[in-house]
Amino acid sequence: MNLSEVHLPYALPTVLLLAGLGAKFPTFVRSWRNPDARATWLVLLWASGVFLSVAPASIHAINTVTGVPNFAAPWSYSLLTGFSGACLAMIITWREEPSPRRRRRVRFVWAIHAGTITALWITFVLADVPEERIYDLDTYYATTPWMREHILLYLLEFLISTLVATYMIWTWIYQVGARWLKTGLLFLQTGYAFGVVYALAKLTAVAARWTGTDWDWLSTYLAPPFAILGATLVAVGFILPVIGPFLQTWPREQLAYWRLRSLAQVIDDVAPSAVRARVSRFAPLDLRLLQRQQHIHDGLLRLAPHLDHELYRRAYQAASARHDEARARGLAGAVALRAALGSYGNGAQREPGERPSHVGHDITDHLEAISRSLSRPRALEDLHRRAVEAGFAVRPDRAGHIDEQKA
Repeated sequence: MNLSEVHLPYALPTVLLLAGLGAKFPTFVRSWRNPDARATWLVLLWASGVFLSVAPASIHAINTVTGVPNFAAPWSYSLLTGFSGACLAMIITWREEPSPRRRRRVRFVWAIHAGTITALWITFVLADVPEERIYDLDTYYATTPWMREHILLYLLEFLISTLVATYMIWTWIYQVGARWLKTGLLFLQTGYAFGVVYALAKLTAVAARWTGTDWDWLSTYLAPPFAILGATLVAVGFILPVIGPFLQTWPREQLAYWRLRSLAQVIDDVAPSAVRARVSRFAPLDLRLLQRQQHIHDGLLRLAPHLDHELYRRAYQAASARHDEARARGLAGAVALRAALGSYGNGAQREPGERPSHVGHDITDHLEAISRSLSRPRALEDLHRRAVEAGFAVRPDRAGHIDEQKA
């Protein structure tokens, strides 16, 4: 069996986990003091470490680099133990409100798993395992003094942690109403079920060796697929409640942020002196969108005395003959805004009574449509010309609808 062939099933979950770590890294850095963010980060970190280490090619590389046969065993088993502890800590953090009791329980979980990791390294140092075993280490050394305890220790710890986590989720899942959290818990339950199968298959194969029976296929061929699938589902279960709401709102906010770019650039040109808070390009998207919207509104307030409502009405009437209402309002708003920019740039002044008070709302209610229209200067120039030449007088009726009369 080729090492590269065995490595392929580990590649997809590894890439997904590393991508999740990279995508949420800025959020975790900003929110490191938040227990939920910290616990999520540790789960992803441990899971990524496990998948990077347990692939057969990685095991051989670790042994080769360190020069110690089977050094990858305590290394990988320690990462798996840490992953189990991080999962339990995460579930406790989700289930319980912040309190001294929750902190004590999380610390107890980490203390138990830290003790287990220490014992793993001690038993490995005491064991005599000179021959490198990549695929069947657990069964090959199942009867070797100290390595026997080493293998049994990590398997029992993993099985117990998995069963405890499963019980905690089972008694809690029916009380959860949040959609993303409940979906994540369902992934966790399924993943832990596969984890139980993995641990039982390994333990059965090891116990069979103790009795002189060869059931190595349970450990070598049956257990690994369950481990890969189970760990992947568990990782997804922890990621979903964190990034689910983000994935739900991000496309809409990203689209709005992108659509307002042209309008924001115009406001930058006309009002460069406007004071803006410094927001990093790595700041949350919703914060950057809010800042862009606020900056646009601030700029429109400066342009308000120069907005020509009559021009807006005429431009809307001309545009509505060719476009739907949303597009027509966007084009008309862009025409009125361009004219106001010219007036503002020339330093012209208007009397307060020249402009109806609601003209600003006609424009500010269609910012995205106006921003998109600003990227079509030729169409705006043509519409402006037609609005001026047509001489339409547009007035709203009592129901708030727009109709026209030839001037």
